[in-house]
Amino acid sequence: MSAPSPVPTEKGILQFLQICDSFYPADAVEAPVEQQRLWYDALCARFDRPLPPDMIFADGMVQRIPIRRYRPRKIITRTVLLYIHGGGFVVGSLESHHAICAEIADFAGAELVSVDYRLAPEYRWPAQTDDGFAVLKHLLAASNKVVLIGDSAGGNLAAGLALRARNEELSGVVGQVLIYPSLGGDLNAGSYVEMTAAPGLTTADVAYYREILRAPEGNEIAEPLQAASLVGLPPAFITVAHFDPLRDDGRHYAARLTAKGIEVWFREEPQMVHAWLRARHMSDGARDGFRAVCEAVRHFAML
Repeated sequence: MSAPSPVPTEKGILQFLQICDSFYPADAVEAPVEQQRLWYDALCARFDRPLPPDMIFADGMVQRIPIRRYRPRKIITRTVLLYIHGGGFVVGSLESHHAICAEIADFAGAELVSVDYRLAPEYRWPAQTDDGFAVLKHLLAASNKVVLIGDSAGGNLAAGLALRARNEELSGVVGQVLIYPSLGGDLNAGSYVEMTAAPGLTTADVAYYREILRAPEGNEIAEPLQAASLVGLPPAFITVAHFDPLRDDGRHYAARLTAKGIEVWFREEPQMVHAWLRARHMSDGARDGFRAVCEAVRHFAML
């Protein structure tokens, strides 16, 4: 019998996990997708926060893709931030990351666009990356510089968009901020084994999300770790949670980018679990990690 995964000891993150468990069952992926979305929406609402003062936001469309634009009270750069939410490609929406997006935009002093990409299983891969890429091209066509930001599944999509932009020789992507990203690592090795039963996300959950998305194995846009070359990609900030099966995806991607001369800032949050962004107002570790994310976004936006 395998040993249980280690667990964090920080009081704030343990309280966060307790709250999450009361809203989102550990075996949620065994429920119908509609039920998963109801649980996830309730969880997100529990951690909702008032927006920063004078934050303006408005919903719109790019082609057929819903987006939400955030404009903080003080704009210090014309660079636009493109946020792609997490949720295993199955749950999540413009609402689920509403306060997170507003706080990042406010800290960076930049307009932020959040994308409501199509979800699986109703829409399989590549619908999600195609939606993100359509919005990215729209922003770049308006002569904007863009910083790509994504958490979890959104980190996967953000990294894939950086590769797509490079492959199509689109200029203007000045940075990529990947927050506990899923990048196509080996489910039978490393942190997928060490943290197989980690709180908040298990290796079995990751396998479920991969199966429901049905992305082709080895495709570099779907699995950026499988990219033959990372040359020419924009600088990156990558942060991972120690207690997360996805941890080594970020570690290995940061190492590969660095080996190719790409500028990389890497953080491993020692007491954090997957989805710690939601704990940013109740955990010291999450608060520090979120500030580091915001500082990286602002740095890239000022390039």
